[in-house]
Order: sequence, then structure tokens, then C-alpha cells
Amino acid sequence: MLLRLLLLLAPCGAGFATKVVSISLRGNWKIHSGNGSLQLPAAVPGCVHSALFNKRIIKDPYYRFNNLDYRWIALDNWTYIKKFKLHSDMSTWSKVNLVFEGIDTVAVVLLNSVPIGKTDNMFRRYMQCSFGWDWGPSFPTQGIWKDVRIEAYNVCHLNYFMFTPIYDNYMKTWNLKIESSFDVVSSKLVSGEAIVAIPELNIQQTNNIELQHGERTVELFVKIDKAIIVETWWPHGHGNQTGYNMSVIFELDGGLRFEKSAKVYFRTVELVEEPIQNSPGLSFYFKINGLPIFLKGSNWIPADSFQDRVTSAMLRLLLQSVVDANMNALRVWGGGVYEQDEFYELCDELGIMIWQDFMFACALYPTDKDFMDSVREEVTHQVRRLKSHPSIITWSGNNENEAALMMGWYDTKPGYLQTYIKDYVTLYVKNIRTIVLEGDQTRPFITSSPTNGAKTIAEGWLSPNPYDLNYGDVHFYDYVSDCWNWRTFPKARFVSEYGYQSWPSFSTLEKVSSEEDWSYRSSFALHRQHLINGNNEMLHQIELHFKLPNSTDQLRRFKDTLYLTQVMQAQCVKTETEFYRRSRSEIVNGKGHTMGALYWQLNDIWQAPSWSSLEYGGKWKMLHYFARHFFAPLLPVGFEDKDMLFIYGASDLHSDQQMMLTVRVHTWSSLQLVCSESTNPFVIKAGESVLLYTKPVPELLKGCPGCTRQSCVVSFYLSTDGELLSPINYHFLSSLKNAKGLHKANITATISQQGDTFVFDLKTSAVAPFVWLDVGSIPGRFSDNGFLMTEKTRTVFFYPWKPTSKSELEQSFHVTSLADTY
Repeated sequence: MLLRLLLLLAPCGAGFATKVVSISLRGNWKIHSGNGSLQLPAAVPGCVHSALFNKRIIKDPYYRFNNLDYRWIALDNWTYIKKFKLHSDMSTWSKVNLVFEGIDTVAVVLLNSVPIGKTDNMFRRYMQCSFGWDWGPSFPTQGIWKDVRIEAYNVCHLNYFMFTPIYDNYMKTWNLKIESSFDVVSSKLVSGEAIVAIPELNIQQTNNIELQHGERTVELFVKIDKAIIVETWWPHGHGNQTGYNMSVIFELDGGLRFEKSAKVYFRTVELVEEPIQNSPGLSFYFKINGLPIFLKGSNWIPADSFQDRVTSAMLRLLLQSVVDANMNALRVWGGGVYEQDEFYELCDELGIMIWQDFMFACALYPTDKDFMDSVREEVTHQVRRLKSHPSIITWSGNNENEAALMMGWYDTKPGYLQTYIKDYVTLYVKNIRTIVLEGDQTRPFITSSPTNGAKTIAEGWLSPNPYDLNYGDVHFYDYVSDCWNWRTFPKARFVSEYGYQSWPSFSTLEKVSSEEDWSYRSSFALHRQHLINGNNEMLHQIELHFKLPNSTDQLRRFKDTLYLTQVMQAQCVKTETEFYRRSRSEIVNGKGHTMGALYWQLNDIWQAPSWSSLEYGGKWKMLHYFARHFFAPLLPVGFEDKDMLFIYGASDLHSDQQMMLTVRVHTWSSLQLVCSESTNPFVIKAGESVLLYTKPVPELLKGCPGCTRQSCVVSFYLSTDGELLSPINYHFLSSLKNAKGLHKANITATISQQGDTFVFDLKTSAVAPFVWLDVGSIPGRFSDNGFLMTEKTRTVFFYPWKPTSKSELEQSFHVTSLADTY
């Protein structure tokens, strides 16, 4: 595939002299296929697929098997054409730049039919997952997917502007370093002033500047008065995201003026790798503003195969869902794209810490001069663009490439290993790492994920076992072992990937499928599953603890199976995440001090089975509702070991908290509470996980009349003075497929409206596990979902994302609980 960009310039006379001009070429273009058989209008930013869809030449690319049927689009060559006029003769400008912010990387650019540029790397710097992944389709796009413009000037031009807040640990003061790069085309000295203003910090600073011909960098240093209180930026759940409005104005000779405004945030970040008592190896955790922070969150993938469809509203919806689920961190995965500016601005605003991969994933890359030059330019640009964002707390060189090389993923011949190791060090250490550390000294750089951190460095940048639990971060997946068994999981320092698959809801799938597809064994279901044996592995995990659906109605059986995959996924990730949270403060057999849990993955790129907790379009899966609980600031965690029930308390709070633990036992056959006990008040220290309660299960059940493992379930919560401090958690004493006394529940809802929020007053006839409230395709989320209902009534709120009505919700509402699938 080859993209040709033809720009036809028609000058409009001499016009008026001007110092700087920027002409946007966004908007309406024309495109045609290689042989000219297809000619149509196209929007820029955009891509060929979007243009064809908008003209109804193709259907929704995500519909059914269209990712196969529309391969011809990527295999063809396409030409974009734009005719435009300029209001002055180009000869009046000293320099003219044609700037493409985002363009297909295999392209020829022509101006008035004369080639002026070409992009054609041996290894295309493309969104890598656009060629397919185990959660996404293959849609390699062609087009101009970001802004395009002409910049012309005859004195100088401001190329880039960035700033870095720096904390002086000795003086205990904040300073601000501002860097601006100018392209000076005038042969004469350009003089002027740089004026920096941050009103809220009482800063108004003027500096005289002189710019000589060539590429010139102006560095401004702003010292903030020690007497002024500077509020720091904190991750979500740990404080405010205070920012300060700053303006920087350059007033230069001849009335030339450049003005930049930005939000400035102040925070420090440190990656701590130090010895741990009673454990070999080193810690691996982040300090923000001097405070150790447990990273709670997920992994971000591109929100759409067609990046021109990723709107501001879509980004805000997805990122708001992150903090609404008590997360504080995301890892931007290295097989996608460097996200748009608004993504990082929203993360700054919402308090979402970003682990930023560079875009290298699961592959061996070349180190020839052309490729290295391209990567050097790419990394330099991204560091300059992103370094001012407080949300980014670490750079990471790649995704899984250290592990791939050292664990033999690609069956590389032993004789070539040293060559590959040399190439790896050349690319990620001598090239990328060097550029990052030169351009940004305010945050750590990690060569890969997973990695052994300091140990990897000591071993020459590649460890024989990058999954060493005593160092760095790990990725962990196991779809065969019982996910309810906490012993399955690694007691690691930091777990940056882990997870289980599920299917999206029927209302999401329905949009891209037809009736013949609505079976778990259909061609469509097999086609959408890109993980080898993935559908069967989900059924395997379900069958360990639940009954498989057996309805004779095919559609009902399909919907029940979709529901159970989400139940399974939510329960598996809950069990695993709670294991990591309770491992925060303890060392067991030399392992522990876990300080991060980022499950794979947050969002979906299309409608298909995946590891996500948010479906394509933003609908919350059951897992996302569970995450709201298992990432709560204060959480009781229950588990068993050798017939003994243990309950831990995990705290992310900044201060010690006095509370009590209440443990209750319910029977599946009745809404009446069987028995309950509460502990004496105790204190959980800030930022710790501690053991609160132990009791043999037989002893616990002995005190609860009629209870056996199969007939009863345990719930527990933390409170003070009758006020609930934590979610109500639960522990199953047996697999639910063996539950005795579990009946089908008749659950009804009375819906009312309070302002923009809708109130669902629920009533149930029986105890019901995994109660799932669904309103189809009406966009929004509930305050809670997928819950264990042990009382006759419960009130849940629905927060719509678009205007809706009580009657619309009543028509769309459907409720499912576990026994409904029997």
C-alpha cells in the first residue's frame, strides 16, 4: 500500500507582507484509488476507511466479517488531493514549511505534482496493533489522521515550547525551567523580551532575549518565592490535582509576538529500588511527592482502529470511568500510539498516573542508521511534547521485548543471540534511554516491561529471567489453573499486566452481528476470538465453579454464556487483585511488598471477547464494577488457607484510621441473616495492609445454625460508629455450582428520577449472587452492579451519559442473577 498526497497550489498575487502565517489544510480533500475507479471526498483529519464509510461505499468496518472483506482497502494505493490558494506570493516568505502532524508512514508528498517528501521506513512506525492483536482486528489505515498546515515566516518561528517544574530538595523550593526553540531565518539579530506570568503564584518575570540566525533555544528559569505556598499535584484518591495558569509572551523586534499558555503542575516522582528486610532482591515502587503510592489501575490500548474517530467525548468518558472505579494509574501500552494531547491533559486533570511505553512491542527491531535516525527523532519529539505532564510518572522503552528475547519467544538461533542482544542495547539503551535522560531528568526510565529493574541494568540490560519476583515488574497470565486459588498468583513487587477474558454484553455485540451469529460456537464467535483456544478457556474457568448454561433456546443460552464469562472474569480478577493488595506490607517466604496492580486491559478497540473491563463504546463490564470495590481506598480482603479464614485490611489512606470489622454469615436459602460478629475497635495504619481476623471455617459455621460450606456465604465490612468505611466484601465457602438452597430470585425494580440521576429501588424474593442490571444500549453506568444481594431491598443509582427518560429505562431494563442461567 502506498499513499500519495498531491497538493495543488494556486498563488493569488503578491498580497500583503506578513511575519508569520499558519494556514490550516484541514477539512475537505478528495481521494481516489490506485486505478482511479473510486473517487470521493474525504475529511482531514481522517483515513480512507472513514471516507469510504461516510459515502456509504462500505458498511461499518466492524460489522461481522468486514475486517476480512475490506482488506482490499489496505492493499490498494490511495491519493489524497487538496487544491488551495495563498493570499501572498510564496517568494515573500523566507521559509515555508508543510507540516503533517500524523500521516501514513508509507507516503509520497507532491506539491504541484513535484515530489517534496517521502516516508518509507523498512520497519514502519505504524500503530503496531493495526495489523491485528489477540484483542483486535487488522485495519492498517491510510490517510492524514492528524492536523496538516502550512507555516511561513520571514523573521523567526517558535518551533516548540515546554517547561519542567523542578524541586530543589536542599532549599525546599520549587523552580520552573522553560525551554523554547526558535527557527531564526533573519540574518539580523532579533531582540525582544520574554514575559512569564503565573498570577496565582505572584509571578511576573521579564527577561531580555537575543536570537541569532539558526536554530536557537531560549531557556528561562523562574524561581518561586519560598514564602509562597505551592500546592502539589496528587494522584486520584491521594489529594487534589492543583494546577496554575501560566502565560509566556515573546515580544520581538518589528512587532513580532508569540504567546503560549499552559497549566503548570508541581509534583515529584521517584522509583524506589532498595533492599527489603527478610527478602532477597529489591523493592519496586513509586513515590509521589515523597509518599509511597500503590498503583491501582489497568492498561490502555488504542480506543479505535480508526484514530480519527477518537473524540474528546470518548476520551473523557473512558478516563472518567477510570477514576470512577477508584483507579489511579494506567499504562499506555507500547503496541498502540502515543496518545493525543487531550488524553494527557485529561489524565492531569483527573489524577491518573501514566506509565508511558515507547511504541515498541513484542518484536525484534533493526538498528540500521535510517531506522535509528527515525527513532531518535520520534523519541525526542515525544519527550518534548509530553514531559510537562505530571500524570506521566515513568517512561518505559518497550513492551515485553526483553522477555521475548531472553525467554526465546521467537525461537531465535543461539548463534544469533549475541547479535540480537547487541541490537537491543543499541536501540533501547544507547539510543532511546540516552535521549530520554538528556531531555527529561524529572522521572525514571525503565528499559522494558516486564523487567528486573536495577538487576536488569547490572546484568547488562537483559536478565536471563525478566520475571524474577524479587525485582521489578512482572506480567502474569494463567487460564488453566483455578483462578479462585490465590496460590496461583505471583507474590511479586509490582504486577503491570494480568487478567482474564470475557465477552462484551449482548447489546454491544448486537450492533455488529446478525441472528445467525448469536451462538457461542458460531463462525462469528470463533472469528472474533483472536486468542488461541480463548473461548474454551473461558468455559473451562466457568465450569470450575459454575454450571454451564443448558437452555434449549439458542439465544437465551448465548446471552447466559456472555453473562457467565463476565461473572468469571470479574471474580477471577477480583481474587487476583485482592491478593496483590493484601501483599503490600508483608513478606512471606521471601516474597511480597507488592506495590502495583495494573490489570490487562481497560478498554476495547472493537466489539469482541477480550481482557477489557470497558466494552467498545464505554459500557462497564461486571469487572469494572468489581474494580470500583477491589480498588477502594479501604478494603477488607478475605481468603482461606488450610480451612482457616483470614481477613486483611488494606489501606491507601494517608492517616491511621480506627474502625471495626463485622463478619456476617448468610444462608443461600433465606434472606434472614444467620449470624454476625464484630471485632473490638482497632487501628489500620496509613498505607498498610494488615491481618485483622482469623478463624477456622468449621468453628465459624458451628456458631451459625444450619450452615455448611455449601449452604452459606460470608460477608464482611469495615465501619466506625455505624458508618460504612469500606465496600461490603464476601467470601464463597464453596463453588457456586455446589451451592445448596440457591433459588431463582424474582428481582423487581421501581424506577424514579432525581435530577439527572435515576433511582432503582430493587426487591428480591431470594438471596441472589451476581445480580446484573442491564439497560441495553442506553449509555450510562450504575452506582453498583454484579453484586451479591442478601437483603430484601437495595437501592442503586443510574447515571446516564446522554439524556434518557424513566419510560425508556423501564422498557430497556433487564435483570439477571446466577440462578437464572440454570
